[in-house]
Amino acid sequence: MLVIVLENVPPRLRGRLGLWLVEVRAGVYVGDVSRRVRYMIWHNLEEGVEDGNTVMAWTSNNESGFDFMTLGTNRRIPVEMDGIKLVSFLPPEGFDKEEEYPF
Repeated sequence: MLVIVLENVPPRLRGRLGLWLVEVRAGVYVGDVSRRVRYMIWHNLEEGVEDGNTVMAWTSNNESGFDFMTLGTNRRIPVEMDGIKLVSFLPPEGFDKEEEYPF
């Protein structure tokens, strides 16, 4: 199973993904493709994402049962801890820790 979520990408990229996957909601694509097709889809995402961002998740033979990659600017970034990939949140732009939490 492969899931891709797109945000703020050009319409031509969304149309291109429709060749291999089903768009179940706006910007959310699902399908069952081989590893080779998944790499080809990722290559298309790298070339077409422009100023947008995307996350691609797929089933994998690891403890969590899935793996994922992100592309583009987003507050959520993947972080690996003890062999498990987690998601970390960056602080919002303009956030000043000293100003918000003076203690």
